[in-house]
Amino acid sequence: MREYIIADNQDITKAGLMFLLSRQKEVSLLLEADNKAELIKELRLHPDAVVVLDYTLFDFGGAEELIVLHERFKEADWLLFSDELSLNFLRQVLFIDTAFSVVMKDNSKEEITMALQCVSRKERFICNHASNMLLTGNTVPATVAIQDDHLLTPSEKLILKEIALGKTTKEIAAEKNLSFHTINSHRKNIFRKLGVNNVHEATKYAMRAGIVDLAEYYI
Repeated sequence: MREYIIADNQDITKAGLMFLLSRQKEVSLLLEADNKAELIKELRLHPDAVVVLDYTLFDFGGAEELIVLHERFKEADWLLFSDELSLNFLRQVLFIDTAFSVVMKDNSKEEITMALQCVSRKERFICNHASNMLLTGNTVPATVAIQDDHLLTPSEKLILKEIALGKTTKEIAAEKNLSFHTINSHRKNIFRKLGVNNVHEATKYAMRAGIVDLAEYYI
């Protein structure tokens, strides 16, 4: 029997995972974490739990910080569960320890269920999408993205600037009179095009590309 920590701040995702996990016999406890601080708090109480984490939604400084967290809680198993993860990130994390598994949010229910079951048994699971990325190297490196001035549309650059200045998806949607779903879709497209996984990495791109300057950032 395993304890699970669902580290994701999207309500619909948490509800879906709760449903799938509630049907599995090997689950003894279901816990939630909406941010990194809550995740660490739960890991202190349940250091050998299975962590189902959407890395892109939490404020990790990079893959290295996630790896350090794993080193701190060596008995935990990690299932990375996101819309999109960059090839560089997957290489960094998956090649360093077998405690990390990966499945994507747009995978089938059967593949997601299989991932949850494998991780519960301490068996590594890598979904077909991630496997293909690792085999073919089919992604857009961030270094290339910075050189391509036409990679993002003007609208995406404006939204990236707001993200880099620390505004939430909800705040950006309200200011631009657009739906949360529309801004969230833009955000996913921006991260995918840049080959980044989180706000920290996107902000570094925005500053290097001149989309936001240091004076503006530290106001």
